[in-house]
Order: sequence, then C-alpha cells, then structure tokens
Amino acid sequence: MDKISVLIVDDNQTLVRLMVDFLSRKQDIEIVGTARDGVEAVEQASSLVPDVVLLDIVMPRMDGFGALEALNKMNLGKKPHVIMVTGLTRDDFIARAMSMGADYYMIKPFDMHALYTRIREVALQNDMTAYAGEEMVLPAGESTIDEKVTNIFLSIGIPAHIKGYAYLREAVRMVVEDHDVINRITKELYPGIARRFSTTSSKVERAMRHAIEVAWSRGRLDSVNRIYGYKVFSADDKPTNGEFIALIADKVAIKQSA
Repeated sequence: MDKISVLIVDDNQTLVRLMVDFLSRKQDIEIVGTARDGVEAVEQASSLVPDVVLLDIVMPRMDGFGALEALNKMNLGKKPHVIMVTGLTRDDFIARAMSMGADYYMIKPFDMHALYTRIREVALQNDMTAYAGEEMVLPAGESTIDEKVTNIFLSIGIPAHIKGYAYLREAVRMVVEDHDVINRITKELYPGIARRFSTTSSKVERAMRHAIEVAWSRGRLDSVNRIYGYKVFSADDKPTNGEFIALIADKVAIKQSA
C-alpha cells in the first residue's frame, strides 16, 4: 500500500522538527516537504501534490486561510486533505476553516498520536482500502455527507476541535448507511466508533454527550429548529445521543436523496 504523503506547513521550526521526527517513524507516512509560510505551502503543494497538508494559520507572507483559499483554486489532479494545526481557538476561525474545506481543526498543543490518527482518518476518506490491512468500501458521496454534517454541526454550535464532534460525525455516517444501527447504539454503534478511533465505548458516549451539551449551552436552538423548519427542541428538551444522531442522519439522508 502506498504511504500517505504529508506536507507540513508551520513557521515554528521546533514544532515542525517534532512532527517530522514523530511521523517519519510511522511506516505508512512519508513527509514529502515542509514550508514556513503560506506562499511556500502553495508552491510545494503544487509540485508535490501531497495526500495531506498540516497547515498552521498565523504565518508570515501568507496565512493559513490564504493558503487554503489558494489550494482550493489550484487545478490539481487530486485535492490534498487539509488539517489545520493552530493555537487559535475562536469558533469563527474554526467555522471559517471548515467552510473553506479543511478536513479537521486541531488545537495546539496537541498529542502526536492524535495527529497521526487524524492524518490516517482524513487520508482514508477517499481510499478504498484501510492502511491497517482491512478492506473498507466507502459509500458513494461520503464527502458530501461529511460536508453536510459539518455544516449542520457548525451551525448549531458543536466546535470541530472536540472529540465528540468527530465521534458524532462518524455516528451520523454509520446511521445514514444503515439506519437500523441506531437501534444497536450500545452494542454496535459506540463500539464501532471506539475501534476506529482507538478508544472505548464509554469515552465515545461521554464525548458525544459533552458535544451536545456544548451546543445546547450556546443557545443555538434556533439554528436546530430552523434546519428542520419547525420546533424540534426547546432549551429544556435536550436530546439523548441516539435521538440527536438519528435526527441529523435523517436530515442528511433526505438531502442526499434530493
């Protein structure tokens, strides 16, 4: 299996060296280049066409948003997956990055093992075979499902950098593919997500619950109700994990079939 080619873009050379040192030891990762700013990032992405770009935001000459915009306009054979790696935690920065096509948003300081997991995760989105050796057939239109789920989550206030965001997104994917799995949430859905993210079912459940609580605490109920065209929830009517997943999956499935 071909290695996942990675371009690292960050003006913090100490962090770059740490990432290069750690990721270079992974058998399925190849560091094809590093860049100090957005201008170098765009030049190297054009010539190297990496699978994944690790992209900081605050950099000289051209920032991460400028580089992301430039990458979107480039006529590459394949569009690199982009993971933002930054110390900026504001929701509007996260929403802007995701709306511009970033696949993931990681907050510094981050765990290197988590970074490696995210790289594998985004690289496998368009790959028909898992790097772990398992056959994995991805459903048609999966990237569209991701985009729709991302837009819904951001609009209702679930921040992209918390673990529950990724777990809920994966859960919605699973339910769109097999709606009946929502009836096996503790026996199949939680364990399946836990295996993919190398964690436990209980941690998946808690992280999902936290993500939903964050959304409700931010008072974005109007956004939820507006998505469905009628009042689905009230401030005192917080859904269970299963109810929330099923509701989002139903909406995404309707959009997919439209």
